Amino acid sequence: MKKLLAVVAALVLALPMVAMAQEQAAGTSEAAAPAEKAKEFVVYADKSARGNHYIPSGWMGDTSDIKMNDQYAENPHSGTTCIEFVYSAKKSQNQGWAGVTWQNPAQNWGTKKGGFDLTGMTKLTFWARGAKGGEVIDKVKVGGIGSDGKKPYPDSLSVEIGPIELTNDWKQYTVNLSGKDLSYVSGGFAWVANADLNPEGATFYIDDVKFEADATLKPEGKKQEAMPFYVYSDSRSVGNHFIPSGWMPGAETGKDLKLDSKSKDNPYLGETCIKVTYKDNSGNGWAGIYWQNPANNWGDVDGGYDLSKATKVTFWARGLKGGENIQTFKVGGLIKEFADSDAAEIGPVILTKEWKQYIIDLAGKDMSYVFGGFSWTTNMESQAPEALDENGGITFYLDEIKYE
Repeated sequence: MKKLLAVVAALVLALPMVAMAQEQAAGTSEAAAPAEKAKEFVVYADKSARGNHYIPSGWMGDTSDIKMNDQYAENPHSGTTCIEFVYSAKKSQNQGWAGVTWQNPAQNWGTKKGGFDLTGMTKLTFWARGAKGGEVIDKVKVGGIGSDGKKPYPDSLSVEIGPIELTNDWKQYTVNLSGKDLSYVSGGFAWVANADLNPEGATFYIDDVKFEADATLKPEGKKQEAMPFYVYSDSRSVGNHFIPSGWMPGAETGKDLKLDSKSKDNPYLGETCIKVTYKDNSGNGWAGIYWQNPANNWGDVDGGYDLSKATKVTFWARGLKGGENIQTFKVGGLIKEFADSDAAEIGPVILTKEWKQYIIDLAGKDMSYVFGGFSWTTNMESQAPEALDENGGITFYLDEIKYE
């Protein structure tokens, strides 16, 4: 009996040590507490609120274009403060976009152990408003840190919504997380805005950001998108999808290419078109651009759209001189962990000085998952002398790129 009592006593004494070890293994004490027992988990409620989690430390893109005031006291949604963001859209680091990620711990891009186990939460909700109305947040995201597979502590999910056009009144927005793996979340919340959709900048406010457990919420599959589905309509259009982020073949492409997505050089329709200039300064021999979702996604992130209703892609193009040779215009075709479901292309295409519509036929193609929405490639070797611009390269224009 004495031996049995001694064993029981030893186990009782050991339990706190086991619990402590579990907490340390999870990275934080709250990570070890299953979130399914809680109804909510707060990211931001009020400045210095004890229930706040995560730190808005992950500044991205043109970071000099962002100013943050996390204790803005004028007209918060609730409580005494909200967060004010001023995005200048000046492209200070030549990125054309900027954003902020709330992280745990601070400055954690997947290299540090941290995060929370939010199992049981089914959605993230937040309130937002613009200073004037019409401000556009390109996307809001949960997770995604370390999604390139190169970091030791990646988030267990990556979910995003957007674009969101704000009003000047507070409005609640929801990110559906039902059915997602929330067992490790170090990137609790993020927003991204770009200069194309906010050419004059944007001032907006965020408040009451929290994860919630809503048992009635069902998993959200990829919806079949309605047609037409725009890649590019106008530089400020919230109907644009995909980002021209996939510059090819590599880092030196920046020496070869310039892209202006709000050119006013005789657009086909609306106020702007896309202007591209290309000259092989790096010696790569060729260049091109992929429009991707999300930005810089070559298949490492689940970011595709279901475009299975589409039977064709149409776009308008013209050359500055006429005779510019574009080797391929293509949709889909990116193959990695998350691969495009199919591909289609046309080319080579010899442009004229006048706007002309081109069609990529999608008959018989599987467009149920597309994150490589549109691309073009060309080279200098195929260019006729009369097509060269004053700098010895080529200049051409694109407009009204859409799935139909």
